Amino acid sequence: MKNIIFAVLSLAVLTACNNKVEKETEVEKEVETITTETLAYQEFGEKITDADVLTKEEMYEKYKNLKPGDTAQVKFKAKVNSVCQNKGCWMRLDVGDEEALIKFKNYGFFMPKDIAGDEVIVRGKAYVDEMSVEDQRHFAEDAGKSNEEIAAITTPKKTLSFTADGVLLPENQ
Repeated sequence: MKNIIFAVLSLAVLTACNNKVEKETEVEKEVETITTETLAYQEFGEKITDADVLTKEEMYEKYKNLKPGDTAQVKFKAKVNSVCQNKGCWMRLDVGDEEALIKFKNYGFFMPKDIAGDEVIVRGKAYVDEMSVEDQRHFAEDAGKSNEEIAAITTPKKTLSFTADGVLLPENQ
């Protein structure tokens, strides 16, 4: 009789321990799923990673040190302020006190038109440019500005420019 009671208790203890291990495994699986989901990106252009990315503030410091004609090969993360509403062929990113105009290498890819407010990671060549009145008006038209706003553009403007060869857009935004 003692042997039967001992066997039943042993079986109960083993079963309880086994359930605890299964529950811990389920929790670990949930954590892995969450981690994997937060790192999922839509990729545009060339394949890039989310490693070694500058902040928008670090990128703005780089721009402040560039003179017309200088370039810097970089990767940074910033919020999308606007996107070309015709094709998605350019976007403007918030880099602190100014915006950077992002175009895509060889006109090789386009971005979704509805990503204003999302953060993206871009890799490519940063440079400072002077944009003509004609180009400014073209971009203003693409952005859906009014005729009055477009007509108010009358002087060339220094722009923070960027030619992206790859862009990552988080899927869960």
